[in-house]
Amino acid sequence: WRLFHRGARVGPLWVGPPWEDPPPDLIPVVVDPGRAFGTGAHPTTRLCLELLAELPRGSLVDIGCGSGVIAIAAVRLGFAPVTGVDVDPQAVQVARQNAAANGVDLAVQAVDARTGGLPETDVAVANIALDSVEELGGVLRARHAVTSGYLVSEQPMLDGDRIRERRERDGWAADLYERR
Repeated sequence: WRLFHRGARVGPLWVGPPWEDPPPDLIPVVVDPGRAFGTGAHPTTRLCLELLAELPRGSLVDIGCGSGVIAIAAVRLGFAPVTGVDVDPQAVQVARQNAAANGVDLAVQAVDARTGGLPETDVAVANIALDSVEELGGVLRARHAVTSGYLVSEQPMLDGDRIRERRERDGWAADLYERR
């Protein structure tokens, strides 16, 4: 299984497992591909990270943070404060462990984001299933939203937001929304 998990360059970042050495010219995000979803290799994760790398820095919430890869990368890119939320207590534990292993300041909480309880932030990221992304439209309190976890043929509708950019890779899509 170690042969399957390989590091990847995503803009200024290198996202990879702890048994590989990151290139010295890239910002490392080391994630152990263990018990929670998210190694950084999936096209949706990479698309989200590409969009994040181009946004103005500010506060950020990673909704459905899984292993914490996007939230950790956000801290490494200069976003602060960064919060990760997930409905799965195991994912919360893994995200905390990965944040500690990366030496980043990351708040991680068990929250069902669809019912509210999200902090007001500059950026919200949701790399989750299409139906869950659409349910967030009424509870997001962010200037920008980066969403993914769905196919190119799918287009989520977020109340009160307009799409600013769409990126695609290997049949997957990610969208950048801006609050109207």
